[in-house]
Amino acid sequence: MLHKVLNFVSHRIDMIKFTQDGTTTLYTERFKQYYHSIFGARVESERVFIQLGLEYTLERFHEVSILEMGFGTGFNALLSAEKCLETKRKVSYSGLEAYPISLESSKELNFDVSEFHEVAWGVESKINDYFDFTKYQTSLENFTTDIKFNLVYYDAFPPSSQPELWTQEIFEKVADLMTSDGVLVTYCSKGYVQRNMKAANFTVERHPGPPRKREVLRAILK
Repeated sequence: MLHKVLNFVSHRIDMIKFTQDGTTTLYTERFKQYYHSIFGARVESERVFIQLGLEYTLERFHEVSILEMGFGTGFNALLSAEKCLETKRKVSYSGLEAYPISLESSKELNFDVSEFHEVAWGVESKINDYFDFTKYQTSLENFTTDIKFNLVYYDAFPPSSQPELWTQEIFEKVADLMTSDGVLVTYCSKGYVQRNMKAANFTVERHPGPPRKREVLRAILK
């Protein structure tokens, strides 16, 4: 496993907020964005990443290797670990985060993700009998690995905050990290994002989104 570690300190968090489904989210002043939808953090994550992503991929592959671009609070990893334990299906999970939140910030949330933030960077940890977890403090642009992922959670901040992470070139980079027929899911459905995915050899599907989000994307690598 090769990757370039970025020498960033823990990311400053400026606000904690309850979302409409009762789960909390954090606000980042650096990107001027919430980490999860204020209309329901759990509802959004379960719809985009668990239902359209993990459940769908578990039907297509015997064992699943997940790459999360934008590990953030760790909520998607937590829900994935819970789903693996529930279904007794084996998953290997790699989370990328260039600007990690602090352990203290993670403990302010009303869902328990502290275990994910306590583990060392770059060290594989067994969260439960079915879920192996590794996190990397690096950008997607600098990440390299021999692993081929069959599911990607693409959870970068939106193009208004991180336009460099929604280009054709970056999706080509993601495609190089994936298996044939691999699955990518994301909350962002902007037209030019869809066009960039298609140009990077993905077949793009539009699906109904969570509350206040008309549609979200699932893309299959050709």
